[in-house]
Amino acid sequence: MEERIVFECNNVIIYNKAVGEDSEKLGEMMGKELFVINRLDKPVSGLICLAKNPKAAAFLNKQVQDKTISKTYYAIVLGRLDSKGELKDLLLHDKRKNKSFVVNRERKGVKDASLDYEVLREIEREGEIYSLVRVNLHTGRTHQIRVQFASRKHSLVGDGKYGSRVKGDIRLMSCRLSLTLPGDSERRTFEIPYNDEFISF
Repeated sequence: MEERIVFECNNVIIYNKAVGEDSEKLGEMMGKELFVINRLDKPVSGLICLAKNPKAAAFLNKQVQDKTISKTYYAIVLGRLDSKGELKDLLLHDKRKNKSFVVNRERKGVKDASLDYEVLREIEREGEIYSLVRVNLHTGRTHQIRVQFASRKHSLVGDGKYGSRVKGDIRLMSCRLSLTLPGDSERRTFEIPYNDEFISF
């Protein structure tokens, strides 16, 4: 696990989570008490911020609440999209099914969700076109990226829960985190690239 640590200081670990690792169990895996600031679904890889103490966790969670932590993802989705776009929806999460749905009116449990994306390249596989996109989250809803694209018939590669027919890991990766660390006056940005494995399916 040590080789997956992107950055570490007295207050924070920035960790590159592997597919299948449980965000909530990373502290246990490292033998430390850690506080998860930005959770990632088990099938999703990439950058996750872990606070080492309650004071640091409170400082970082305030940024989560104030929406001043910026999170960017890579995703590979089915089909061809406009080169840039913004998606806005109302989402309802069914905890029993652990699945989110786009709904058309506000009611109890419904939350607004928005993101913007940019297409980086198109990929052709077995006669189908897929798009590699960079996604900036404006809100942090459960399965947000997965359900917002899938509801427009652009399911993420490997995401069987939301309609993908492609087998394998979900092609969704947290690639960039921008935040202010405890004790710092300036924002820090951490970024990782996608690799050949990510675009091979």
